Amino acid sequence: MAKFEECLQRLEKIVLELEKGDVPLEESLTLFEEGMHLSSTCRKELEQAEGKVEILLKKNGKLQAEPFEPVTEEAPARG
Repeated sequence: MAKFEECLQRLEKIVLELEKGDVPLEESLTLFEEGMHLSSTCRKELEQAEGKVEILLKKNGKLQAEPFEPVTEEAPARG
């Protein structure tokens, strides 16, 4: 799971850099693109882990796996 933690740490660093606001536009776009890729990678790893947990819970027989419902972020309304 080290890959997940590494991706998440890098993603946090990218967010902090972008929040500072002193990064040139071209570098900001590069960081944003990297961040989107890392976010996708983290999401896929979490989904795989969630699937493995469900399988383990079903094999146990005593516990009932509940379907995973990912939290979705709603886009802010543009006004």
